[in-house]
Amino acid sequence: MHIKLQKSLYILIGLFLTAIGIKLLNIHTLTFGGTAGIATLVSFMTNWTWGILFLIVNLPFFILSIKKLGWNFSLLTFLCIILISAISDLMDYLALPLISPIAAAIIAGSLIGIGVSFVLNSGASLGGIHILALYLEQKSNINRGISLFVTDFIIVSSAVVMFGFRNALISIIAITIASFLTGKLKSTVKPSSEAVYRSTETETLQNS
Repeated sequence: MHIKLQKSLYILIGLFLTAIGIKLLNIHTLTFGGTAGIATLVSFMTNWTWGILFLIVNLPFFILSIKKLGWNFSLLTFLCIILISAISDLMDYLALPLISPIAAAIIAGSLIGIGVSFVLNSGASLGGIHILALYLEQKSNINRGISLFVTDFIIVSSAVVMFGFRNALISIIAITIASFLTGKLKSTVKPSSEAVYRSTETETLQNS
């Protein structure tokens, strides 16, 4: 029970840190990679909030998670997606100070990297590319930090048209820092989701 409460606390802290980092990027017209970046780009083109868009964009990856990583991990991840969507939308009422875009990218990247690590090391994820990164890490032993950086770099590069080259370049600073921290702060204890994935894989092979 104590371990579960501790993991729940780490997840909540991770969600708040990540949400603050995303908010900091948004108010400085910067973006991030993965489904968070996609939600950011679409939010600037529509009247929809980042939280709602983040939830919608993650639905296909949630289905992948169920098939590849198991129900327990997937449901916990889906709960994290709902929570960070709600927290992020509530932060629209929070006025963060405007600072240098480069400073914002450094601070946001650090907050997101630490926050995502808290969530991943507690056996959950924030959906989207994180689900894919965990799957690749468990299946092919590819460090999740590398997977996140490559996919995020591609997505943010596409933001050049909307935000301009300078802001897109500054956004890559946030991605680099967050990806580095996510890979560096990886827990030495394998998350429980790995066992779930292995059992799911065994069931799939038996049913095929």
